[in-house]
Amino acid sequence: MQPNLPLSRLRDRLSPSDHADDVTVGTMTRFEGKIAAVTGGASGIGFAVAERLVTDGATVAILDLAGADSAAKELGGTGYVVDVSDAAQVETTLQAVVARYGGLHLLVNNAGIDGGPFPLAQYPPDEFDRVIAVNLRGVFLGMRYGIPHILASGGGAIVNTASAAGIRGVPSLAPYSATKAAVISLTKTAAVEYADQGVRINAVLPGAIETPMMAKIFDEAPEMRDPIVAGHPLGRTGTPAEIAATVAFLLSDDAGFITGAGFSADGGYTAA
Repeated sequence: MQPNLPLSRLRDRLSPSDHADDVTVGTMTRFEGKIAAVTGGASGIGFAVAERLVTDGATVAILDLAGADSAAKELGGTGYVVDVSDAAQVETTLQAVVARYGGLHLLVNNAGIDGGPFPLAQYPPDEFDRVIAVNLRGVFLGMRYGIPHILASGGGAIVNTASAAGIRGVPSLAPYSATKAAVISLTKTAAVEYADQGVRINAVLPGAIETPMMAKIFDEAPEMRDPIVAGHPLGRTGTPAEIAATVAFLLSDDAGFITGAGFSADGGYTAA
């Protein structure tokens, strides 16, 4: 079996009897009846997460600044154009999701930007503010307006996309690293606040993943490619499907005793 195939193509290659035994594909009914929202869901890790959740039985709303409609059409869900740094847009959009589907059980705050590579003393302040607004404020707003809906739906789970860069310094990505560290801390605090109300909240910390964002970083700073890849003991970068599998686990009842965790999925990058 080829584990890096898109899930839609992978399913086509498996017989029905294979589905029940193949953990890469998922349980098919793990999230049956659950409503999920994924920010940044039109591409990269976000799209892979949305696809995995659909594969596992969830109804998924895709929230993104561009491409949400086409991605949602491909997956059979609904797309919403939203700037995650805008409080009114996030609040209104999540209200629309609940109005359409009748609730919200799962939330993945995945939208993020890298901000471009600059040494700290040369970093443009406006660009710094933009990274903070999307990567940190966006996660805060997602939880701020998502948690009440999850509580009203009887509880659920949230996964916030942080990064291995949140616990290891990455040259030229100071604000990106800072926001991801803050997301880890924000996740832990929120997890403690809502643990006794039936909402589990965790963060996933990917390493270098084959996404458009990573390709952009390598294009702008090609000298970073070899050191970054070499820093992963598994000897390669990861795939969006591998992160999606981790997110699906954290959202599922299989992770029922996990909350407030910064869950590394980084090929050993932060352990090295």
